[in-house]
Amino acid sequence: MPSVTVGKKIPAFSTAATGGNIITAKTLAGRAFVLYFYPRDDTPGCTMEGQAFRDQHARFEERKVDVFGVSRDTLASHEKFKAKFDFPFELIADPDEKLCGLFGVIKAKNMYGKKVRGIERSTFLFDATGTLRKEWRKVKVDGHVREVLAAAEEL
Repeated sequence: MPSVTVGKKIPAFSTAATGGNIITAKTLAGRAFVLYFYPRDDTPGCTMEGQAFRDQHARFEERKVDVFGVSRDTLASHEKFKAKFDFPFELIADPDEKLCGLFGVIKAKNMYGKKVRGIERSTFLFDATGTLRKEWRKVKVDGHVREVLAAAEEL
């Protein structure tokens, strides 16, 4: 059961991100932000999603909205992925699934006929007070970032 729901503030958390950053609910305060959860670094859908956020990054910045990608990959994997595709935003490592658990994004999936646990592609938009304003679950990559940007423009 997710701890984060629309209309509620993000609970306290602390996690490592690329660039040697530690991201907490307090460090995010004061600016709107997007947390997008994706299954795995350097896979086709996850790369396309990251590139879409990269390509619209300037428009998010104009609206004072920070973007963060989150997966269970390691910081080393994230650093390579970020550098390879020139992502201008930080990637958060959540190998222990604590942040994933807060958002309820770990789901049973069917991979080549085998049941596995993995991240269900999901995105969350918060205002500058840390209150969740909109969520997208079971995200399809095509057109998604434009939808998130449109919602961010309404904050």
